[in-house]
Amino acid sequence: MEIYKKQTLSETFSVYFEKRMARILLLGIISGFPWVLIGSSLSLWLKEDGLSRSTIGWAGLIFAVYAFNYLWAPIIDRIRIPWLTNKIGHRRGWIVTMQAVILISLVCWSIIDPTTNLALVITVGLIIAVASATQDITVDALRIEQIGVNEGSSMQAGAAMAVVGWWTGYKLGGVIALNAAEYLQQAGFENYWQITFLVLGIVIIACNIGLMFVDEKETNERQESQKNTDQMIEQKLGSSNVATKSIAWVSGTVAGPIISFFKKNGFKIAIGILGFVFLFKIGEAFLGRMSIIFYKEIGFSKGDIALYSKGLGWITTVVFTLLGGLFAIRSGVIKAMFISGILMASTNLLFSLLAWSGKSEWLFAIAVIFDDMAAAFATVAFVAFISLLVDRTYTATQYALLASIGTAGRTTLAASSGALVDWLNGDWGIFFVITAVMVIPSLIFLWFIRDKLKLQ
Repeated sequence: MEIYKKQTLSETFSVYFEKRMARILLLGIISGFPWVLIGSSLSLWLKEDGLSRSTIGWAGLIFAVYAFNYLWAPIIDRIRIPWLTNKIGHRRGWIVTMQAVILISLVCWSIIDPTTNLALVITVGLIIAVASATQDITVDALRIEQIGVNEGSSMQAGAAMAVVGWWTGYKLGGVIALNAAEYLQQAGFENYWQITFLVLGIVIIACNIGLMFVDEKETNERQESQKNTDQMIEQKLGSSNVATKSIAWVSGTVAGPIISFFKKNGFKIAIGILGFVFLFKIGEAFLGRMSIIFYKEIGFSKGDIALYSKGLGWITTVVFTLLGGLFAIRSGVIKAMFISGILMASTNLLFSLLAWSGKSEWLFAIAVIFDDMAAAFATVAFVAFISLLVDRTYTATQYALLASIGTAGRTTLAASSGALVDWLNGDWGIFFVITAVMVIPSLIFLWFIRDKLKLQ
């Protein structure tokens, strides 16, 4: 199944150099950076303060909010932030507001001791996760709105650049966090992680400054379309009062996109799509949740982790994300999904080899490079896949819904990753073998629906 019109290599890569791609790159960075805060930084902070692997794993449940952000996506489409919307635009107003919440949360973390206030630390982490998940809805919408409806090549390139930006924010943010923490620790600061969070707050401020260079076109079409949908539902209800207006609002903004998705694909195919989306990246999530703990236990320093896992990994991710976008365009997104799934499973086995062989910098570098290569291919293919599935009438809400379901699989099930390592008595090799096997159920779902998908 061919999804895109084939292009030459030069034609495909030339679109990456448009000014809009730089803006989309920045949006991706803004979206990816908060995962550093509630992911590797929080995990290592808790680890170095003496908390158990199981506790750290269960703390990762805060990521589950990303699985449900579609529930309030319609609200973000409708509600305008007072003053900010008029000054900088609807989308940017929401992003700046959420960035401010994250910044305030980092200040709170800088004065908390997790050994005595673990519940408060997790609560602040949850606030960061909610703000980040909320801003993601707006970032995706603003990214899509940077490109015209009929600009297919630019939309595909934009998806790749968004992924590059996300990984840039995540990887380079991790480099800053780990190096800052190690420097402060070696300088003798006992609260080195708390100070590190203040350093990361500077990155938040820089992102907001950059956001002002991202254009936002103001239009009344979306608001008019929403009003028309509400009026149509009100007419079918047969009356106009507060109750019917409320029912029309909820139906038009929440139920409408869901009904449209099942109607377009049919019930069985829709369930197959949701099953695949839910399960596809579970193995990678298990690995990702515990990887930094594994690196630490096997003997790598924060500086080593920053160099190999974050710095080297970022370069690999950027290169293979762009190549992955090209591959998806030329071979078709379905084939790209199968190949990237197999790659993810195969590269997880490299970490088993590292666990069984002991500390080895060259094997660590190889494992990270190939894992990031597989993750880059898989992420580009996945973004393209769910983007092609959405109904243009409900782009933002349906995209948020599918992305949230994918996140649900990665966050809810992967929360038990630490408990699984403990159950295996710390046998990291077997743990990584299990993560490799986890991709199989999702590919079975995709195999059965591959010829029946209705992609744009």
